[in-house]
Amino acid sequence: MLDRVNEIESRALADIAAADSLQGLEQVRVALLGRKGQLTALLRSLGDLPADQRPAAGQRVNAVRAGLEQAIASRRTELEAAAQQARLQQEALDVTLPGRLRRIGTRHPITQVLDEIKAIFVGMGFEVVEGPEVELYHYNFEALNYPQDHPAMDEQDSFYVTDDILLRTQTSPVQVRVMEQRDPPLRIIAPGRTYRREAVSVRLSHTFHQLEGYEVGEGVTFADLKGTLAMFVREYFGADTALRFRPDFFPFTEPSADVSITCGLCQGEGCAVCKHSGWLEIAGCGLIHENVLRTCGYDPEQVSGWAFGFGIDRIAMRRFGVDDIRMFWDNDTRFLRQF
Repeated sequence: MLDRVNEIESRALADIAAADSLQGLEQVRVALLGRKGQLTALLRSLGDLPADQRPAAGQRVNAVRAGLEQAIASRRTELEAAAQQARLQQEALDVTLPGRLRRIGTRHPITQVLDEIKAIFVGMGFEVVEGPEVELYHYNFEALNYPQDHPAMDEQDSFYVTDDILLRTQTSPVQVRVMEQRDPPLRIIAPGRTYRREAVSVRLSHTFHQLEGYEVGEGVTFADLKGTLAMFVREYFGADTALRFRPDFFPFTEPSADVSITCGLCQGEGCAVCKHSGWLEIAGCGLIHENVLRTCGYDPEQVSGWAFGFGIDRIAMRRFGVDDIRMFWDNDTRFLRQF
């Protein structure tokens, strides 16, 4: 039996040394020391030996078992270290490679236009004031002299949260909020995002930006309004840009006018954006209605004022030569990266 033990020990040590993976080493361990392993079978057969041979044979088998377990443990340590080293080499980072530059974002073209316009009006003495986008019905319509049957107040034309709260359709409510709290003279611009239930097209969107501007004081006239807008157009679009006023109607101004400039996309020749007229409407304007002045606590006999509202998105279309307003909202980085 001792010869058999020595044979198993010699072959086992060779197999353990030859194992080149943890899985292979485990197979060797199971073949030797598992429930059906060779050495385990020998231990079970000790009872078949004569009584005087059992102690010596048992000691030898246990000694071989302990030696093999130690050899297996030592080889497992070597294989685990080799496996870890291989993994580290595979996952190693080459710190000598140059780093990847982070792509620097750019301001959205709408934001650029807003900032440029604000800078011009601040230079003319206007103050920038912002207001809530979720607005009260009173400030969005009632205080601005809208009649009860005006179509803009219909649920099909505005986004209502409740009967008394809606997403503002214009930045004009900021005018009323400021005039309720301050005494004239006032020179204010109110930029911001607005919402209307429009069918989206190359010219229209349900979400867009406006810039409301107004002046209130003694002796303020329509001539002051025209002069202010003419100065802005020359400053922003260039001295060769033509400016056109046409009579219009707005509930909160009287008299009222729409303001158009020559279309920069077609240079006045006519295109889809300007409806083939050669003109691009950028604003509505007029003298502030006396009912609005009274609502804000002003005496129309003592003070007067004018107001205008720019469509920032359309100005951006002309500014950058964009022929589809939807491109500002598509979040296509290939488009936005140009600006």
